[in-house]
Amino acid sequence: MLQIRRAIILQLAGLAVAAAVLFFLSRLFPLVEILADIQQHVMRWGAWSAIWYPLLYACCNVLLLPGGVLSVGAGFFFGLWWGFFIALAGNVSGAAISFFISRMIGRQWLKRRLLRNPTMSALEPAVEREGWKIILLSQLHPLFPTSLLNYLYGLTRIRFRTCMLWVAIGQAPGLFLYSYLGTLGQLGLNLARGKTHPRAIEYWIWLGGFVTAAIVLIMLGKIALRLIKQAQEEAAEARRSPAALTPSEVTGQPVYVSVHEK
Repeated sequence: MLQIRRAIILQLAGLAVAAAVLFFLSRLFPLVEILADIQQHVMRWGAWSAIWYPLLYACCNVLLLPGGVLSVGAGFFFGLWWGFFIALAGNVSGAAISFFISRMIGRQWLKRRLLRNPTMSALEPAVEREGWKIILLSQLHPLFPTSLLNYLYGLTRIRFRTCMLWVAIGQAPGLFLYSYLGTLGQLGLNLARGKTHPRAIEYWIWLGGFVTAAIVLIMLGKIALRLIKQAQEEAAEARRSPAALTPSEVTGQPVYVSVHEK
């Protein structure tokens, strides 16, 4: 699980750096006006913005680039629900492309590369054994390296439709939280520009909703990591069990069969 923790730490560090950069830029430039101009420019594209944004998201997914910023941006530009569905469409599209690349095009090369990683090597038999459960659990954690796992799924025998269904279900809570965060950014921008004047109770509602969603997602993530580790151990134990071994491997002695046996 060391590689997973390292990926989580790197993504958290990336979000922290992005926040620090935005804070620094706000001290030097009129960041509120710049963000407002970007938002208006995206909105002027109309329906095309809702088409190109998922494609951009899918490309980042396939290229193993972090998509957290784009998920937040979906909520910022399109609002909570539209942003959530646009981010979900882009994520599932990217997962589908990665799945087909792994299964149809670069299977042998990717298998050699991915299974060199101990975590990926342990997850492959777990996916084969548990199927949709491992896919759902591995997608539930918002900072899990899911883009890389999409390639791993293509190396297994799991069906495409089953994989995409549970990828979508597993990604939904994390993408909703990111979109919620982007929506809060949109509300903060409107507040800074004087376009809205919320009451105190509305601040508490926004903050309470975000904290509740974050707590639920953190709990789901912890449960998912624990169950994935358990599934990995069970898969490894199943491979070492006597039922999975040949008679000679069980006894340690070669087994001879008479040619007269019928």
